[in-house]
Amino acid sequence: NRAWTGDDRTASATYARSREHLPRSRVCVMLQPPNRKAPLVALHPDALKIDCASEAERICGFLREQTMRLKRRGAVIGLSGGVDSALSAALCVRALGKEHVLGLMLPDKESHPDSEAFATSHARQLGIQFEKIDITPVLEAFGSYDKRDAVARSVFPEFTRDYRLKITLPANLLDHDSLNFFTLTIVDPKGNAKSAKLNSVQANGIIAATCTKHRTRMMAQYYHAERLHYLVCGTTNRTEALQGLFVRYGDGGVDLEPLAHQFKTEVFQLAEHMDVIPEILRRPPCPDTYSAPVTDEEWYFRMPYRILDLLLYAWERKIEVGEVCQVMGLTDVQVNRAFRDFTQKHNATRHLNELPPTLERAGTQGSSDSRPEGASEGRRVNR
Repeated sequence: NRAWTGDDRTASATYARSREHLPRSRVCVMLQPPNRKAPLVALHPDALKIDCASEAERICGFLREQTMRLKRRGAVIGLSGGVDSALSAALCVRALGKEHVLGLMLPDKESHPDSEAFATSHARQLGIQFEKIDITPVLEAFGSYDKRDAVARSVFPEFTRDYRLKITLPANLLDHDSLNFFTLTIVDPKGNAKSAKLNSVQANGIIAATCTKHRTRMMAQYYHAERLHYLVCGTTNRTEALQGLFVRYGDGGVDLEPLAHQFKTEVFQLAEHMDVIPEILRRPPCPDTYSAPVTDEEWYFRMPYRILDLLLYAWERKIEVGEVCQVMGLTDVQVNRAFRDFTQKHNATRHLNELPPTLERAGTQGSSDSRPEGASEGRRVNR
């Protein structure tokens, strides 16, 4: 349920069926990648430089078109205090008008105070209606914190609610060849930290509990979207889409994705053009779902966005390793290591981009598609 198909021949805002051997994905509309300053067939240091004015207008046209097609009155968007949601909100305001955009701040007790503060400041600058909904009671009722903390105590028996925690992948992917195993770090009230590797059961337990935050937030967004006859606007960028960094039926459960064709570095370019507040532009990208601070690089990507995005761009287009080395000043060992990591993450999360498998009715041949003409094929990352 993520991103543009990767086929340069597709139309920009109407969606034909993609390659027949690939499974159909969830219904969610998105754009193809923006016009680049460098050809798609070759790698260039400025391959991810975009014409921000042109791209902003293109996305706004997409938002207007899809809102009309879906027969909705406006858009609901979850404002996290990060650059992706801030940009999506700004584009929605330009496309639909501020009176047709509702921003929701959806913190829990472990959210960083800056998240709500930055989101509120940006919403006020945009002039949109906004509302805060604390999701902590829902998470406590379900036992999200207790389930997660039980895993932490199985690793560190001294862990209590006074501690903070985070999980991370091994750092410096380009310099160290290592498997994608998670490490749990706990921080006691005095600031002393301890870390230990997690086995797959422990890691899955913490991640599963944490993902309930995303799904609870999406439940709140759809409540307001259905109440107002709005659509839910997504905030996922292409860097996340290609690597499966989203939660199915959480931040992945939206009606359309205006940014899923743009790498994170492109999002920052466009956000600056759209006058996103400086505090958000300066903030290091982070998930803000763990009680201890952790960046996107530490938690999942294992390298800075300025390197990651151009490598992903090359990997997606199957550009030769030698050309990547020459353009980026990396060794073939580093590039192959990165490409191997990208492929593993992409393959491991492929199922997130597919509709649940179903059987055909007995006696029928081929699959039927009863969706209306022009309906989206959905968010999917093909390679």
